[in-house]
Amino acid sequence: MKINSEKVNVKANPETIIAFLQDANNLIHLLPQDNISDFKSTNEECSFKVQGGITISLVEDGIEGTEKLFLKSGEKSPFPFRLTINLNPQGETTEGFIHFDGEVNMFLKMMVEKPLTNLFNYMSDKLQEHYS
Repeated sequence: MKINSEKVNVKANPETIIAFLQDANNLIHLLPQDNISDFKSTNEECSFKVQGGITISLVEDGIEGTEKLFLKSGEKSPFPFRLTINLNPQGETTEGFIHFDGEVNMFLKMMVEKPLTNLFNYMSDKLQEHYS
């Protein structure tokens, strides 16, 4: 299953954004506080519970220049996935979006596709707000 968030323009350069996102402690600032609980983090990884009691864990999985930051599912996640944060400099701003690629069966896809799409759009919006 593949999902792309909406594209947003962030008032920061890609290097600044990657430095912020590479510290998993900062990801709490991008998550909907009323929909998550038990957020735990280190510099390299974080985990949190979403509504319904499912635990999601994210682990940094490398960078590609200043254009891409990769996060992958940690051992607590219910299915394997990879997030790619795509950054494209646009003069004074950076256009960015989140790409999700997960191994999800059809039944689970029907349950998680809309909430995940909403979550990634929310995270993109919060990143934009963080630098506005």
